Amino acid sequence: MPRGRLTALVRELLAAERRRVLDGRGAPAGADALAARAIERAQRAGSSPSVRDQRDRRRPPHEPGARAHEPLALERLTAVGAAYANLELDLATKERGSRYSHVEGCSPASPREDALVVNNNAAAVLLALETLAHGREVVVSRGELIEIGGEFRIPDIMLRSGAVLREVGTTNRTHLRDYAEAITPNTGLLLKVHTSNYRVVGFTRTSLA
Repeated sequence: MPRGRLTALVRELLAAERRRVLDGRGAPAGADALAARAIERAQRAGSSPSVRDQRDRRRPPHEPGARAHEPLALERLTAVGAAYANLELDLATKERGSRYSHVEGCSPASPREDALVVNNNAAAVLLALETLAHGREVVVSRGELIEIGGEFRIPDIMLRSGAVLREVGTTNRTHLRDYAEAITPNTGLLLKVHTSNYRVVGFTRTSLA
């Protein structure tokens, strides 16, 4: 198990132990007991590591050039694909588990409660919008209403999600005040879109940041 993932697991365990003690549900556990719990959780979580990222950090992770498979990833795929795997089996309880458990805590650089792997960024945006802003307005700069490869268009993805597009600013200039003035009780999200291989140059200010 990668050090970062193990560290996140131990921190979660310690946080839970603190809450238990503060709630008056018993005395603090000793170091040996906590270590045993950490080992048990690590075994239950499985040993699937996150693949080291050796790509050029200047390149956005969703560009076509960043899709090359690393040797370690191919090695893992070969090993798992050559035999039966515990895709939906919890080896600790011997009961049916969740296929999503293999990606929990997969990115220690970006701690989160849970994770889900999808095919591409368009799918991730669709799921996020449908879950967090269905029937509500999503504020986007007009300079970021882009179309990316495969004819994925931001307005179309938003329409499919059930969110309502709220355009702000102009094609080349969007200010922080444009976002602020667009926020209403029906605002679900402010969406920042990475423009990838599309650029607006010259007299511009289209970023939320």
